[in-house]
Amino acid sequence: MLRRPLFVLLLGCALPLVTGRAAAREPSHSGQCLVVLTKGWSSTSGEMRAFERVGTAPAKWVQQGPGIPVVVGKQGLAPGRGLVRLDFGGRPFKKEGDDRAPAGIFRLSSAFGYAPARSAAWVKLPYLALSKQIEGVDDPKSRYYNQLVNRSSVAKVDWRSSEQMRRDDVLYKWGIVVAHNSKRIPGAGSCIFLHIWKNSSTSTAGCTAMPESDVKRLLRWLSPAQDPILVQMPRANYRAIRARYGLPADGS
Repeated sequence: MLRRPLFVLLLGCALPLVTGRAAAREPSHSGQCLVVLTKGWSSTSGEMRAFERVGTAPAKWVQQGPGIPVVVGKQGLAPGRGLVRLDFGGRPFKKEGDDRAPAGIFRLSSAFGYAPARSAAWVKLPYLALSKQIEGVDDPKSRYYNQLVNRSSVAKVDWRSSEQMRRDDVLYKWGIVVAHNSKRIPGAGSCIFLHIWKNSSTSTAGCTAMPESDVKRLLRWLSPAQDPILVQMPRANYRAIRARYGLPADGS
């Protein structure tokens, strides 16, 4: 059965508008986990590994496939606003336009791409087929801040800054929404995705990017039934919180 098109997709807090499921529980209840580790806060590249819980009483994290090279923000990472509030030693939070990717623990709420829904039926996450009318609103003064919106379907366009999601390149050909700043705090950062990179040496404005083949591999694997999460931060910080939240070993 074809999925109905999504015309307004909130990046985080409005999961019921997308799937009808309740909000994700604590990270320890998630069955799928993407771990992105960097050398430090200013690093612009890192490695992603995918894990799934296997077995019972207690289930164990098992890595799924090889590690994935990634690039992050041009200025590295900054603490983001995700499922839990983490202590990063008083480092300032991510802000709109700071060219930093968010560090923390985040839900992976939905997916998008250039393909029509019919051709993306293999994607398990709620899927949005992008058109030239779909925009990611990054204007903190807009009521649609941190949302993907169909420009032609809103009563009033109240934003002065946005990104057209159907690009002329392949960067958003396939992507996954990272539920950063789900409360849509103005200026706290917006429209964070996992998406296709330009190349291995070109960092991003705040997203996490990787080869197209790896984005597609993740899309085939990720399932909303597993409450998938992204855990992203410097390796040293990850080691400090891993046991507390029942996260996978860092493998180093």
